[in-house]
Amino acid sequence: MNARGFPAFPPGPARRARSPWAAGWLAALTGTALDPQPLRRGRRHAVRGHVGPITISPGRIAATVHDGDPEQSHHSVLRVDPLPEADWERLAAALAARSGHLAALLAGQLPADLVETAGVRLAPEPGQLLPECDCPDWDHPCRHAAALGHQVAWLLDAEPLVLLLIRGRDHRQLLATAPTIPGPVPATTGSTPDGTPARTPAAVSGDGTPAGPAYATTPGPLPRPPDAPAPVVLPPLPPGPGVDVAVLRERIRLAAERATALLAAPPPRG
Repeated sequence: MNARGFPAFPPGPARRARSPWAAGWLAALTGTALDPQPLRRGRRHAVRGHVGPITISPGRIAATVHDGDPEQSHHSVLRVDPLPEADWERLAAALAARSGHLAALLAGQLPADLVETAGVRLAPEPGQLLPECDCPDWDHPCRHAAALGHQVAWLLDAEPLVLLLIRGRDHRQLLATAPTIPGPVPATTGSTPDGTPARTPAAVSGDGTPAGPAYATTPGPLPRPPDAPAPVVLPPLPPGPGVDVAVLRERIRLAAERATALLAAPPPRG
C-alpha cells in the first residue's frame, strides 16, 4: 500500500486556501459540521502547531493532535472513499490527451482542466469525509479531527498531487496507466550530409509529436544518457519571514526525486 509521511507544521500565522483543491477540501470538512465552534477550535490548534506528523495512504489520513500538552495527544483519522476504477480510467485518458497535462504532473502540479475534462470530482463532497478520534467529544468533526483537516488543506496548497493519493492512487500509478498518445507517421524529406534520406516528423496538430517518433527521426546514434545524480543533501535552511521551512524542504526533496527518476528512465524507442 502506498503511504507517505509529512513533517508536522510548526506554529505560524493563519492560512487561507489558495488552490481549488484546498478550498474543496475545506468545503467537505465544514459542510456537514453541526456546530462551528469545534471547527474554529480545530483551526486554532492547526495554527498553533498542535498536530503531529501526518501520514497519508489511500482513503486514510492520520495524525496525533493535542490541546496544548503533547503528552496528552489524541489519535485522529480522516477517511474518504477511493475513486472507482472507472474514474481513474477517465483521468488516465484525459491525461494522455494532452502532453501539457503529463508535464504538469511531472512538475508536481494538478491541472484543474485535467479533472474537468475527465468529468471526475476529485475533492470529496460534504458527507464523504468521515472523521474519527479517540477523544471523548461527540462533535462531528471534533476539534482534533478539524485541526488535522485544516492542515491537510495546507498540504494540498503546497503539494496538490497528495489529493490523488488520498483518493486512492499515487500520481506515478496514474502516469503508468495513461495510454500512449498516438503519433503521426514520419515523412521523408531532404537528405543528410552523406546523401541518405533524412526523416523529419510530419506536420502535427495539437500538442506535437510524441517522444518515441521524434527520437526515431534523429539520424545517427543518440548521445549517452547522463550519469545518475548524486544523492541530494539539503543544506540547513534558516527560518525566514513568511517561509515554512518544513514545506520548502519537502518541495526541494520532491523536485530532486522527480529529476532523478527522469534521468534514470530508459530512453524512448522509435
